[in-house]
Amino acid sequence: MKKTYKIEVDCANCANLMEEAANKTAGVASANVNFMALKMDVVFEEGADPKKVMKDVLKACRKVEPDCEIEF
Repeated sequence: MKKTYKIEVDCANCANLMEEAANKTAGVASANVNFMALKMDVVFEEGADPKKVMKDVLKACRKVEPDCEIEF
C-alpha cells in the first residue's frame, strides 16, 4: 500500500536524512521525500499497520530534525 503525507522540513539535506531514516523503519518497503513539494511517499510492507509504522517513522525523523512534522 502506498500513501502520501504532507511534511514540514527545513532543508534539503534534512529531507534526505529523513528519507534514509524512514527507509530503515520496520514496516516501510520504501520511502521518498520530496523537499520541494514537502511530501513523503511511503510504500508499506505487506500486512503493516500504516498508523503504527508512521508513528515510528516520525520518531526516526525527529532524531534527524526535532521539529519536523508529518501529517497522518
